[in-house]
Amino acid sequence: MKYVDGFVLAVPNANREAYKKYSEKSSPIFKEYGVLSVVECWGDDVPPGKLTSFPLAVQCKEDETVVFSWMTWPSKEVRNAAWEKVMADPRLNSEDNPMPCDGKRMIYGGFEVMVDL
Repeated sequence: MKYVDGFVLAVPNANREAYKKYSEKSSPIFKEYGVLSVVECWGDDVPPGKLTSFPLAVQCKEDETVVFSWMTWPSKEVRNAAWEKVMADPRLNSEDNPMPCDGKRMIYGGFEVMVDL
């Protein structure tokens, strides 16, 4: 059964193109390890909240935008076997491909697919 890793993060508006390039360089690395697809979405209609919201969750600053992304894997087993290798791959966060945002404010998690229409 497919498995999904989901991510929400705040990216400085000035780093939009850098983030896109980071993803374009990083996604093929994940594909080498078995990911089926990578989707990166730049926030366009992400309202702030008073109790809960994407911007609150990632402590989004005025000059930042929320990015919502996910990766699909063939199964949780494939994802688990690949994840440590991906994180150890020197190409992921190299001097040639630095992460253009504060990864400490990223929210992430793995999800079992319940419905896929």
